[in-house]
Amino acid sequence: MITLFRQSSWSLAAVVVCLQAGCAQGHKTAAPQAAIKIPQTEFALRVTNHNYLDVVLYVLHDGLQTRVGTVTGSSAQTFLLPARLLSHSGEIRLYGDPVGNDEYALTEVLVVEPGQYIEWTLETDLRRSSVAVF
Repeated sequence: MITLFRQSSWSLAAVVVCLQAGCAQGHKTAAPQAAIKIPQTEFALRVTNHNYLDVVLYVLHDGLQTRVGTVTGSSAQTFLLPARLLSHSGEIRLYGDPVGNDEYALTEVLVVEPGQYIEWTLETDLRRSSVAVF
């Protein structure tokens, strides 16, 4: 009886491992794809504003601050930006200035290439905002 139990538990364990391995191979997740085709002469900035205030957006590059546009509170918007805003190394920072408030959102240095897109999510507490480059 004990031998039968050990054999069946080993068989059950082997089946579980095989099933997990098969399931893991079948569920490969890919990076999100842009909903629009981005030309190699531009890059895209997708901003989701969870803040209730309108936020004026800027790209900081090569010691300059270039205004991109405004994202209305509690909305989302996509901007296509010219690749000339990227420095030679592709390093930029994003700056968000909410209308009527002294707070601001500032990303770390981002390395972006033409044809890529940035997703920036502005939270109600702007210090907790997040950014990703795809």
